[in-house]
Amino acid sequence: MTHPHFRSLLLFFLFAWCSAAWSADLKIGFVNTERLFRESPLAAKAQKKLEKEFSGREQEIQKMIKQARDLQSLLEKEGLTMTESDRTRRERDLGNLNRDIQRAQREFREDLNQRKNEEFAGVQERARKAIVDIAEKEKFDLILENVIYASTRVDITDRIIRSMDR
Repeated sequence: MTHPHFRSLLLFFLFAWCSAAWSADLKIGFVNTERLFRESPLAAKAQKKLEKEFSGREQEIQKMIKQARDLQSLLEKEGLTMTESDRTRRERDLGNLNRDIQRAQREFREDLNQRKNEEFAGVQERARKAIVDIAEKEKFDLILENVIYASTRVDITDRIIRSMDR
């Protein structure tokens, strides 16, 4: 009859040997998708396109915010010397302007997010294609993204960014 610790030890060494043999043949890669969207030329191009597309609306909102600040300052400085009807009208104008600003900002954010999703879907599609191409050409068994830790030895993000740029 064998000792129970001997069996446990034998199973442990058998498992460790099988794991080492299995992992020696396994080729794993890691892609940092956050870096892809931050550093790839394609992502930068999409970001510039969005900035150009939305800069006019952003400037209009900034003008409205300045108008509201100016009107608020006027009411604070001269509110006591204004007629009751003039002060009431300006307070109503300020309230309307603040509502318009909030609505414009909400619509701006919604439209920007929608367009961002559309633009970056193309970047993501291009990245996926580059990942699959490299995986097939270089015979990777597994490519991961969004992991807690990956060593630089398995990080192929730079190669994916260069591949996307072609």
